[in-house]
Amino acid sequence: MRGEWLDPERQKVRLVDYAERWIAERPGLRPRTVELYEMLLRKHIAPYIGGAPLGKITTPLVREWRAQLLRDGRSQSTTAKAYRLLRAVLMTAVKEDHILARNPCRVKGADQETPEERPVLTPGQVFRLADAVRPRYRALVLFAAFTGLRYGELAALRRSDIDLNSAVVTVVRAYVEQKGKGPVIGPPKSRAGRRRVGFPRRLVPILVDHMAEHVGPGHDALVFAGPKGAVIRRSNFRRQVGWKSAVEQIGVPALHFHDLRHTGNMLAARANVSTRDLMDRMGHDSMRAALMYQHGSDSATRTIADALDVHMDGLNGAENDAAVAQTWPRGGPAASDAEIEQVESGP
Repeated sequence: MRGEWLDPERQKVRLVDYAERWIAERPGLRPRTVELYEMLLRKHIAPYIGGAPLGKITTPLVREWRAQLLRDGRSQSTTAKAYRLLRAVLMTAVKEDHILARNPCRVKGADQETPEERPVLTPGQVFRLADAVRPRYRALVLFAAFTGLRYGELAALRRSDIDLNSAVVTVVRAYVEQKGKGPVIGPPKSRAGRRRVGFPRRLVPILVDHMAEHVGPGHDALVFAGPKGAVIRRSNFRRQVGWKSAVEQIGVPALHFHDLRHTGNMLAARANVSTRDLMDRMGHDSMRAALMYQHGSDSATRTIADALDVHMDGLNGAENDAAVAQTWPRGGPAASDAEIEQVESGP
């Protein structure tokens, strides 16, 4: 106890009611993040301990709730996300609203995830995949893999965002799928998401051909769109692109589109640039270092892109079958109480 007065009436408020208000009043949450929090609360917190008064939530209760989630078949990843959300909600009850003396979420290791390993393609496999999807989407696959952009960022790119002379793309917006609304345009996922990303010059003629054949003449025309110029919905992506058949052809049937981002990040990491410049290219915010918000220089993003050109040397859509794909862990460090890491899912 810290010797400060705690309102016993507010301690009677049910956890589910407090958590719902916490989500509704949390500033700056992206729509997908709100949906994630609401899902975690609705499915994994409220049915178990949602009716408990705030003042009755103890560490043993939290420990038992977490254990029950795992017994009920929830994955370690989902359980950790639910735990981090609960911890963040209760931290507000401690630090801001002074309802609780301390946060009962003190279960060692409960916030940790063991990320699932995802496939990472070699450059040759990327070209084989691009050749296997429907021709309209060949440039999309190559651009995704060699820039590391997120799906929503790729879907929102306009003709004016791509500088073919400098081989640099400017990311300023992203599409986000909202329940009941479909794709909604908005800012990138984080502050660091607004960035300039260099891409291999070898992609320039591919993009020139793609734009001439598949992109409208206006500056605002979507670069990667469906046959009628509309945004490619996540729900339609696999069928529209011919994804299932394509990934089976290259021998990686479990490959997700988002794995192309991991591929791009892995390849970019091999370039001789600083961690800060790499994080800038990836569009990642860091909760531990404010410096990560700072944008890197164009020379750094050019260095990475030129290194990717080297990786692509000698590739013409085929690859020596002896090359073996590497793996890269999906996800990253566990989120803090202030920000529970959003699930970055792709088609």
